[in-house]
Amino acid sequence: QVQLVESGGGLVQAGGSLRLSCAASGSILSTVAVGWYRQTPGKQRELVASITSGISGIIMRYADSVKGRFTISRDNAKNTIYLQMNSLKPEDTAVYYCNADFGRSRGTQFNYWGQGTQVTVSS
Repeated sequence: QVQLVESGGGLVQAGGSLRLSCAASGSILSTVAVGWYRQTPGKQRELVASITSGISGIIMRYADSVKGRFTISRDNAKNTIYLQMNSLKPEDTAVYYCNADFGRSRGTQFNYWGQGTQVTVSS
């Protein structure tokens, strides 16, 4: 079983930057997808950014609200997923969760989540 641990969250002023890290206990080389999600009270957890690997190649996706400001990346050697967040806005305030999807094997979905890290952006 893979364990994901997020770090790097905190309090930052609007316009500032944060870099979130997600350390995986296992190799992320075999993942179907890795990504970052966020959730605020009363709202559904939403996709922020993801990297999907498939036969068509590697696809990076971003929520419209973060395009041009956030960048997702991964370091396979360190088994770490990153989310660089620039030009932060108060509406970016949320708990951010790391996700690693290893796909489905014989009916079992190998999809893992971190415990979340709080990001608070003050105006």
